[in-house]
Amino acid sequence: MAGAGGGNDIQWCFSQVKGAVDDDVAEADIISTVEFNHSGELLATGDKGGRVVIFQQEQENKIQSHSRGEYNVYSTFQSHEPEFDYLKSLEIEEKINKIRWLPQKNAAQFLLSTNVFEEPEDPSNRSFFSEIISSISDVKFSHSGRYMMTRDYLSVKIWDLNMENRPVETYQVHEYLRSKLCSLYENDCIFDKFECCWNGSDSVVMTGSYNNFFRMFDRNTKRDITLEASRENNKPRTVLKPRKVCASGKRKKDEISVDSLDFNKKILHTAWHPKENIIAVATTNNLYIFQDKVN
Repeated sequence: MAGAGGGNDIQWCFSQVKGAVDDDVAEADIISTVEFNHSGELLATGDKGGRVVIFQQEQENKIQSHSRGEYNVYSTFQSHEPEFDYLKSLEIEEKINKIRWLPQKNAAQFLLSTNVFEEPEDPSNRSFFSEIISSISDVKFSHSGRYMMTRDYLSVKIWDLNMENRPVETYQVHEYLRSKLCSLYENDCIFDKFECCWNGSDSVVMTGSYNNFFRMFDRNTKRDITLEASRENNKPRTVLKPRKVCASGKRKKDEISVDSLDFNKKILHTAWHPKENIIAVATTNNLYIFQDKVN
């Protein structure tokens, strides 16, 4: 799988995990957004409790190259409190929906966070399920500015800004769930809003899925890979093994059945370091950081 610089296949290995090990997770502690700053030195997370935590990358002169994916807490603050809009008679929850870093003008660091977000609907869709699964949950411009990536419930689409009538690339994230849309509607999973991100060279895109899986798609080779964020692989430099989902038929030894997927475990928020092969994925209240293996 190509990295930030593109080209060679790389192996992803565990670097860090942030957050308590607790099956009974408070709603306020669930991570709702993850974002690197423009240099990748800082990594910010927001949660449903309105808190923002900023992590800073360890300086290179203090660590070995294989540990460059280590981040420590730099600052923590309460960004939003629950409010009430008296004009609309509407409660505004404190959840942090998005974080965006502002361009740095001096030594100070500034970021924007928002807890008001309305997802536009596409009125052209006719089918009930089609309307839901085609709703766009995330949009990201490429670093080059030429392409735009959108994420809907089942797929990631790449659009060329010079050709707006249809996407130039479509990647199926978990097409095996199409046959389970009824049950996913009943348990509200069909309304989950998955995010997506580019690597530094725009050659690879990443997004999350269920069972704490996340997917990468190489735009050059058209190869894809499924990886898992799990505390079972939490030893430093442990290489992540590719995972496969069996949609039907006889399941192979290294595959997991689609009926065995845990829909309570999901990766909605992902981020990629703008210059290095360092990624961050959020699983409920845990933040996982992975990096490419350095021999």
